[in-house]
Amino acid sequence: MKLFTGLVFCSLALGVSGLSWFSFMGEAALGAWDMLRAYSDMREANYIGADKYFHARGNYDAAQRGPGGVWIAEKLSNARENSQRVTDLFKYGDSGHGLEDSRADQIANEHGRSGKDPNDFRPAGLPDKY
Repeated sequence: MKLFTGLVFCSLALGVSGLSWFSFMGEAALGAWDMLRAYSDMREANYIGADKYFHARGNYDAAQRGPGGVWIAEKLSNARENSQRVTDLFKYGDSGHGLEDSRADQIANEHGRSGKDPNDFRPAGLPDKY
């Protein structure tokens, strides 16, 4: 636990790099909210094939907040994918989220974080609400 706390602190300190802590943390908080909103929309839409779009959109929205948003989007995305990999070990791949799906999710995450249009992953027929 101490190692994890130290790694989080170091990555946070490196991520700030000249910004005030207050603005960085504000961007991170708003970015986390953007990620949560994308996840909530994905659950609400319950649309087959839209997973990658919501990954890209959440990361894109968070990254638009600034360096704090980029930082939190990367940390949350990696935590989500790593937790799925662990649960797959216990479910023997039965969860439907294999290694290939995890890699594809990470591609969509990076696509959004880098500022590219999340609509590149938007499936045909997804309601305009999203």
